[in-house]
Amino acid sequence: FGHVEKVLRQMALSRFDVGFTLTHNGRTVWQSAAGEEEQRLARLLGPAFVERSLVVQEEAAGLMISGRIGLPTFARSQPDMQFFFVNGRLVRDRLIAHAVRQGYQDVLYHGRHPVFVLYLSVNPARVDVNVHPAKHEVRFRDGRLVHEFIYRSLHQALAGVRPGEGPVSRVAITPPAGREPLSAGSAPRQPSIGLSSAAGSGEYRAAWSEYAAPGALPMAEPEPAAADDSAVPPLGFALAQLQGVYVLAENAAGLVLVDMHAAHERIVYERMKTAFAAQGIRSQPLLVPCALAVSAAEADLAENHAEAFMRLGLEVSRAGPESLTVRAVPAVLADADAAGLVRDVLADLAEHGRSLRLEEAVDELLSTMACHGSVRANRKLTLPEMNALLRDMERTERSSQCNHGRPTWVQLDLAELDRLFLRGR
Repeated sequence: FGHVEKVLRQMALSRFDVGFTLTHNGRTVWQSAAGEEEQRLARLLGPAFVERSLVVQEEAAGLMISGRIGLPTFARSQPDMQFFFVNGRLVRDRLIAHAVRQGYQDVLYHGRHPVFVLYLSVNPARVDVNVHPAKHEVRFRDGRLVHEFIYRSLHQALAGVRPGEGPVSRVAITPPAGREPLSAGSAPRQPSIGLSSAAGSGEYRAAWSEYAAPGALPMAEPEPAAADDSAVPPLGFALAQLQGVYVLAENAAGLVLVDMHAAHERIVYERMKTAFAAQGIRSQPLLVPCALAVSAAEADLAENHAEAFMRLGLEVSRAGPESLTVRAVPAVLADADAAGLVRDVLADLAEHGRSLRLEEAVDELLSTMACHGSVRANRKLTLPEMNALLRDMERTERSSQCNHGRPTWVQLDLAELDRLFLRGR
């Protein structure tokens, strides 16, 4: 039964235009009518997946990808909720898995696995489905193009996850046991605290300059806050600081809790990446060139991709049939293992047609620098400083997660707060 249920689940996820009914011992286990896409996803993968996922819809170069990808905070400890369909067929392909993993770079916990249901449409003439006996794997005629398309589509979708855009991280609230909530008429709701800006634009800029990391880009001038709730920023306005770690703010929905170190770490990190990308990858010549023994195939690969190595800040030349010479490495990675970097890049080029190894190494270094350059825990912030942090979070890509994938803020709406205090509507 477990095998049958698994196969039927996969079929139901591949064809929303067909209705499915699963019965067992005369009992209906689950049923889904044709055309119920969102309801079917919620029934088969759980309502939480629909609530905490992003819709993806991209088309380019004869390729089209659609579906849903889970937020980084909805990741799992095992890859048991990953469904990728190519022209309606479920596949488990290494090139696709690598592209998805690269798309989630910078926003996942270490060792966590993303959740997704994705559909790739491609000209059947550009894909071979007969490379695996069970047809679980495919081979694309232009694997590099497919890899880049999937990676860019997911990368851009996740980059847009910031306060005010996409699903909201929430805290699960369980009311105390043993007592019944008050009835709706027991106590009238008190008016909420009024929202107002805690500082003018000049104070925002002055506050930011006090704790911004060295070399950070200047902060844009914020818009003045309006009195009505419709103009309240997504993260609202700061109320207080808790234990020198969390910022408490009020927005139109209720209470916002922000981990100030994690949030500022992401802001500094994204600014450093932007500044680094604008400067380009500068090379630093090695005092003593590094000789590297490789296979003939790897030597050919390095020779054919000499320009790609140069763009990555690596100067690699062929010294013989099975040997390479590394003469320069990226300046920011001058202390890294040059031979190891070249071998890793060659392995990526051979398998995927492109390499992000150096970008990952640079990002890891920038992430460490951002961590040390961001505001530390137990630092007392003023209200203008807290509000400056909130406004920058709203403008920064991926600001809902820190550099290590942890959430930077959560929302508690009034209904959730009412449950804590057993208040009825």
